[in-house]
Amino acid sequence: MQNFVQSGRTLTLPAPYDVASGGAVLVGKIFGIAVTDVASGAQGEFDTEGVFTLPVLGTDTAAVGAVAYWDATNKRLTTTATDNTRVGVFVAAKASAVAVGQIKVDAVIA
Repeated sequence: MQNFVQSGRTLTLPAPYDVASGGAVLVGKIFGIAVTDVASGAQGEFDTEGVFTLPVLGTDTAAVGAVAYWDATNKRLTTTATDNTRVGVFVAAKASAVAVGQIKVDAVIA
């Protein structure tokens, strides 16, 4: 196929801030997890599909299948939709006072 570019699971994106390997970023409507450390403004590889453990607002609770939103200001997941971007769904229940959660990243962010 002559028009195929890549599978799209990982994308080369400019980091909007310094991000460590495993850290998340939102670039426009593309949500990705850094494959390696990436300096602010530098191009880096980001996974855009899969299941990841990421920081979550500690007071949030979530059931399996609950929508996960990215709070770009605080660089963490939340269950609050207002002023945040949907980035996936929780694949494991998340209790209050737990600082991380497991989500399946959405392939497409509307």
